[in-house]
Amino acid sequence: MTAKLDYQWHLRKVMADRGMFSTTDLTEPLEERGIQLSSSQIYRLVVERPERLSLKILMALLDILDCHMDDLIEPVRAAGAGTRPKKAASGGSSAEAPSTDLGNLRPKRARITRSDQ
Repeated sequence: MTAKLDYQWHLRKVMADRGMFSTTDLTEPLEERGIQLSSSQIYRLVVERPERLSLKILMALLDILDCHMDDLIEPVRAAGAGTRPKKAASGGSSAEAPSTDLGNLRPKRARITRSDQ
């Protein structure tokens, strides 16, 4: 089974390492490279993890911050991907799950009868 991959976005950390502590510090360098972003777009780029990112913006960030792609984007295994063993749907144990007998721990089904009969 192939592992599901995800990524971590480290733009804020890289900016701090370069002495850039405000999102507005990126506005002018991006404009110098022909990229026009609003202040809210730059804020979201720094603070949040982008789902879609223009390669021009990525290349401009690498140039502005004088870093490599590995510094900004770190591939990681997706949370919860393939970490839990599979369980059988019928309450039995599968070959991958640890064998525990839960049958004795479950409550007995109640039988309701009429008292007037």
